[in-house]
Amino acid sequence: MIRTLGITNDQQLLADFSLEEIKTGKFIWYWVDFESPTTEENRLLSSFFHFHPLAIEDCLMRLQRPKLDYYEGYHFLVAHKINKETFEGEEVNLFVAPDFIVTYHHSPAPEFAIVRERIEEMPASWERGPLYIAYQVLDKIVDGYFPLVYDIEDHLNEIDDEIGFKSTTKSMKYVFDLRSDLLHIRRIVLPMRDLLYRILNSYRFRLNDQERAYFMDIHDHLIKLTEMVESNRELTADMRDSHMSINSSRMNGIMMILTIISSIFIPLTFIAGVYGMNFKNMPELNWHYGYFIILFIMFGIAFSMAIWFKLKGWFDYRP
Repeated sequence: MIRTLGITNDQQLLADFSLEEIKTGKFIWYWVDFESPTTEENRLLSSFFHFHPLAIEDCLMRLQRPKLDYYEGYHFLVAHKINKETFEGEEVNLFVAPDFIVTYHHSPAPEFAIVRERIEEMPASWERGPLYIAYQVLDKIVDGYFPLVYDIEDHLNEIDDEIGFKSTTKSMKYVFDLRSDLLHIRRIVLPMRDLLYRILNSYRFRLNDQERAYFMDIHDHLIKLTEMVESNRELTADMRDSHMSINSSRMNGIMMILTIISSIFIPLTFIAGVYGMNFKNMPELNWHYGYFIILFIMFGIAFSMAIWFKLKGWFDYRP
């Protein structure tokens, strides 16, 4: 699907006009948006707009790294938006020139609809031209990162409070899932930050002070996102270490209890084994009260050892 928007020489905003009208020269600037284009629409990148074959190839191949290239008469930008379901990057391509902007994306992007509505509702923004649209698109894409990171941060804080009381394998599996989502976001945010840095510092991308302030704002947001992602990744690492420490302490407590039980029953097992041999020349077997005496001795040993372990503090280790 192709959608168009443009400002004419007599300061009129036109929408959804045909590409043939562009050739009339009546537009100060225009915006052409390719959304989930067909094969025939893809051919227009070459046959109508005459973009460079390498730029067209980057559009069709998908998932190029965010970058900025300069071709004669226009800039070519590759940006990434985040799929909210899979946390994978979705490529957005922009061809930016002084008198036009062409955007290209394979999947629906609500960011473009928001920018389009804002331009239609705010006539004052018409005069700013294609570069302002590029800024708005990039700004909306970056703004879409924040809810995802905030949501992950909230979940991590909830799990962190839970781990303080009880660490479970299920909760840690969820932590690792969130860590994986953070890794996907990080792979998108860092290249996007580099892209904005190139835009701000490229001698070919000539920005005035006002335009530089706008793009600097996006760059600042990306720096903040980078810090948030790194902070949350460190939090997941701390939670993993806490989980391992809690499990290790719990295991030590269990081993201590088993050791106490084994230590108490070893001498009792030895006594029971000795008198279980049933040799004929064992005088104790013929004692009238021998059974009760041995039970009393075994009980005394068990009780004495339990008191001794208690004094040593062994019972303080609990799972």
